[in-house]
Amino acid sequence: MVVKREGSSHRQRQAMATKTQIASAARALFASQGYVGTTIAAIAEAADIPAPTIYSAFGGKAAILRAIAWSVTGTLDVDRVHEEALAQPDSRDGLRMVANLQRRQYEQMYDVIDVYQEAARTDPDIARDMRTIAANRERAFRRHIEAIASHLAPGVSVDDGVAIYLTLVLPEVYRTLVIERGWTTDRYEKWLANALITQLLPQEQHRPSSR
Repeated sequence: MVVKREGSSHRQRQAMATKTQIASAARALFASQGYVGTTIAAIAEAADIPAPTIYSAFGGKAAILRAIAWSVTGTLDVDRVHEEALAQPDSRDGLRMVANLQRRQYEQMYDVIDVYQEAARTDPDIARDMRTIAANRERAFRRHIEAIASHLAPGVSVDDGVAIYLTLVLPEVYRTLVIERGWTTDRYEKWLANALITQLLPQEQHRPSSR
């Protein structure tokens, strides 16, 4: 029984290493050639793994893209950060925390987000994923805004707050500021935190961070 468990564990490690190799090659190709322009044959060549093995491991490009996204997202601990942001006594500190999270998300996976947006235009499975992701993001943002509803600036409703939040964290905004205009990610994070605080909270709460 011990030998059998060790053998099974070894096979699992090999399978995981193969998937990681495939995903790494696919991510580079998606970034350089786009989702549509990348074929399984090209991934097989780049990963030095036969195409039938790729189909067996994933089933297709959509599944590979999902695996890449889940792998990166798992390192960010998004749910925990949102919970900690909600628990902050000072609304400004909670907004600064989500600005930091957003910065880290884009730092680590903007290329994946960009590919997802491209893929969604032609792949119904990815388009469905995008709708689910967007709904989950809005749900998390709404929960945060509802938690600080009593601290929102006069005239800013919860729905307004969610709309402002969603607009400020759009990937297109990150792309414009960081990728096209050359801002550092530190500058982007500080801008985003300040924008969230300025747009959502009363003027008397707009003071610099003590951190």
